[in-house]
Amino acid sequence: MWTVLLQHTCNTHTGNLINYSAMITFEEFLEWKETGTVPEDIPLLLQALLLEAAGDWGSAHRIAQQEDSAEGSWVHAYLHRVEGDPGNASYWYRNAGKNRPALSLAEEWEYIAMALLKKS
Repeated sequence: MWTVLLQHTCNTHTGNLINYSAMITFEEFLEWKETGTVPEDIPLLLQALLLEAAGDWGSAHRIAQQEDSAEGSWVHAYLHRVEGDPGNASYWYRNAGKNRPALSLAEEWEYIAMALLKKS
């Protein structure tokens, strides 16, 4: 189980505010996914994953485009895979130093989330 210490006020996708000040587990991150909660002060790439899960691919893509890192390229690749653009996804996987995974999209989303939470 991955944990990351976050202290923040979070804005849900519907505009409600929730205060958090606790150790955040991967399971709690999955709860944010399920409820459409996108905290504004967690790392941007984690926000991108939550936005994509909430159906806001465009906002998630804008974040990934702005992140000049291997992790940003990885999220960018995943997003193009979601979009159904394998050629563009392959470019971004190469940029991230990764092979295109043989995972489902849902499995890759969780794998990326765990890696980003571990790094936070």
